Amino acid sequence: MRFDLSEEQELFRDTTRRFLLSETPLTGIRDKWESVHGFDRQWWSRAAALGWTSLLVSEDSGGGCLSGLPASDAAIVAEEIGRTVGPGPFLPVSLTAFAIDGYGTAAQKADLLPSLLTGESVATWAFAEAGDVWDASALSTRIETDGDSVVINGRKSYVEAVGSADWLLVTARSGMGLSNVVVPADARGVDITPGRSVDMVRRFGTVGFADVRLPRDAVVGPIDGAAEAMDRMLALAVILQCAQINGAAGELFAQTIEYAKGRYAFGRPIAAYQAIKHRIADLLQRLEFARAIADAAALAFDKGQADARELATIAKAYVPDVGLDVVDDCVQISGGIGVTWEHDAHVFSRRVALDRALYGAPEFHKEALVDGLGLVSCR
Repeated sequence: MRFDLSEEQELFRDTTRRFLLSETPLTGIRDKWESVHGFDRQWWSRAAALGWTSLLVSEDSGGGCLSGLPASDAAIVAEEIGRTVGPGPFLPVSLTAFAIDGYGTAAQKADLLPSLLTGESVATWAFAEAGDVWDASALSTRIETDGDSVVINGRKSYVEAVGSADWLLVTARSGMGLSNVVVPADARGVDITPGRSVDMVRRFGTVGFADVRLPRDAVVGPIDGAAEAMDRMLALAVILQCAQINGAAGELFAQTIEYAKGRYAFGRPIAAYQAIKHRIADLLQRLEFARAIADAAALAFDKGQADARELATIAKAYVPDVGLDVVDDCVQISGGIGVTWEHDAHVFSRRVALDRALYGAPEFHKEALVDGLGLVSCR
């Protein structure tokens, strides 16, 4: 838990928490396992009305945050979503709204942002490719210019909420650089294959592009000039992921402590035994470290610090493994009931495991840190 929140941020966090607990309680998450989209569009509009979709968009574009620190404010929502393993396309909508506001033309902002901010429309970012490719240098999808048009060919994987999206922001190679293009989900040549994931409520899929022709003004920012936008979007993605992981692991940890206080063995609560107490203390220490680095990464991003990208990479290299370790230890402390369908542990574990893999697993980010420091890689 962060202790430096302003009064407005505290109110926003409490409002977000009450909304999630009342509208999508943890007890009902399993019921969404069989649903196609994992969330209800009307529910998403109500979530947007709370300001979720506006935090990373400037006031000039109809958005606004609470503290002047948009990523830090968005991390509050992400952490609360993690606490309830909540549904909804918060991450992909936040990323696409951020990109359009920061790099789009006035016409693109006017056309795309209003419905995105109200929750009327849903968008997602198509970046990664099959084979766990999260490195821009390894992308194979291409965007070619042809007069007043651009043509896209390739295939994207691990695209969140693609079955619910009205449009996609596609990042692909173009010429000697990268370009971002807004692609309507129903554009000719777009082939969407919705899929599932280990998570109860988050849906993913693949998208094929076969000679998808769009006007040149569908390009967000300059042709071949999307490297900065992509880099900032990746940093923002892992910051929000880490906040969500901390929320999920922290909530299960709190539930496990309460269980240990009420579970008796040999006439004493198991929380009174030294082995359990030491284990809980170690988990709390690691969890607080994870929260600290995630908060530091969000603040560095907001302030435009030179080390912002590095801190985001450090966070993704550290936080997900802590989250999984916390979840696994909580399962062990809970005993046999912790591995049942009825217990919440597997619901949290699914969320943390998924976020660990998306936008590059910790191993990928550790390698990036090694390369950035000029050290010898251990591959």
